[in-house]
Amino acid sequence: MISFRTLSCAAVSASLLMFAAGCSPAPTTETADAQPAETTNTDTMSSDDSSSSYQSVDQVVSYGVGHNMAMSIVRQGGLEVDLEAFTAGFKEGLAGNPPAIPEADLQAAFAEVQTRAQAAAAEAAAASSAVSDAYLESNKAKPGITTTESGLQYEVITAGTGAKPTAENTVEVHYHGTLVDGTVFDSSVDRGETIEFPVTGVIQGWVEALQLMSVGDKWRLTVPPALGYGDRATGAIPAGSVLIFEVELISIK
Repeated sequence: MISFRTLSCAAVSASLLMFAAGCSPAPTTETADAQPAETTNTDTMSSDDSSSSYQSVDQVVSYGVGHNMAMSIVRQGGLEVDLEAFTAGFKEGLAGNPPAIPEADLQAAFAEVQTRAQAAAAEAAAASSAVSDAYLESNKAKPGITTTESGLQYEVITAGTGAKPTAENTVEVHYHGTLVDGTVFDSSVDRGETIEFPVTGVIQGWVEALQLMSVGDKWRLTVPPALGYGDRATGAIPAGSVLIFEVELISIK
């Protein structure tokens, strides 16, 4: 499991890349490349919010890096940040000074926080899995739901008459993905553009479903955690989550 020290470095790098690409985290599927805004002065940033105190590029990126580091720590869990200590360490690092705390003490503290984070993650995954199991049990009893041997559940919304893809094919699809509470975590429909990918280049629930579908089909897939992201959190998707997709198979490439 990644350490908080490594996490912070990764968060800084990711933050810089994110802001260079257009201040938006990359979605889980391909989107059009972000276009940089034109400006007449590379040292300042225009903003619709005239009250913002962060005007220069360095100020805006510095704020973004700090915000993303904090969000990464919150997602990881297990640490109550002491802002005074954090600021002191950050200033020392920027100055190029060695840490004021012995390396052995730092490593022991990081290990303790990792243990806390792992315990919190395991507890969250167990709670999410219980919700997922109950949802799957209830959903499979609904009219029109087919459950495969693997546990994948699907409902045919629109029946197509075209060919079925194989594992060797690339497909074009439209989809809308939500959690069981209705939270949208990814949607080509919302982005207004279809997406193409190899049949085997996605989560196992999709790999199975796509090879059962015909071109023109629109299905609602209910994907158990074991066929999705399992007991690991991924972006906006909590560990142990059931994933619900409306998938329309547009074409086979």
